[in-house]
Amino acid sequence: MAARASAKLTARLAPGETLGDRVLRVDHAGEHGAVCVYRAQRRLARWTAPDLLSEIDEYIAHEMRHRALFAAELARRGQPRCLSYPVCATLGTLLGTLTGLLGRHAISATTVAIERVVLRHMAQQIAALSASDPAAVLILTDILAEEQEHHDRSAAHLPGGHFQKLLDTGVAAATEAVIWIGMRR
Repeated sequence: MAARASAKLTARLAPGETLGDRVLRVDHAGEHGAVCVYRAQRRLARWTAPDLLSEIDEYIAHEMRHRALFAAELARRGQPRCLSYPVCATLGTLLGTLTGLLGRHAISATTVAIERVVLRHMAQQIAALSASDPAAVLILTDILAEEQEHHDRSAAHLPGGHFQKLLDTGVAAATEAVIWIGMRR
């Protein structure tokens, strides 16, 4: 299982860089993107989805904690942040702004799509790193429950329908692309 999961996480590693280092760097950038998504959504949700404000605030706090965990481990390892960090910020802010304008269902559908991709990737990362990088696995395992909570709570807000499926497909594909680019920098 670990060998298959590792093959899915193919990356051209820099000299001295481990797969765990790369995963932490990409996930750190992703958490930064998530903070930017939620902050942009929150700015607009005051008008388009005021009932979601406290939930979005919780998600921001969780994602900031996740980002800090990754940053601390990267610093401990002497690793710089991922080159995709500013890209994740820009795209996250853009996505959060667009979906924040569209309201509660778009905000929730965005969270569901992103977290579904993140949860699958984290499971692959844990499997791939379980024998080689216990520190990275510990962080990923710590974060997993909150990411699942974001997915499940947001899914409970969704009515279904064509708009949701379209948004889900686009957001999931964009999330996959950002992860793919980060892993291959």
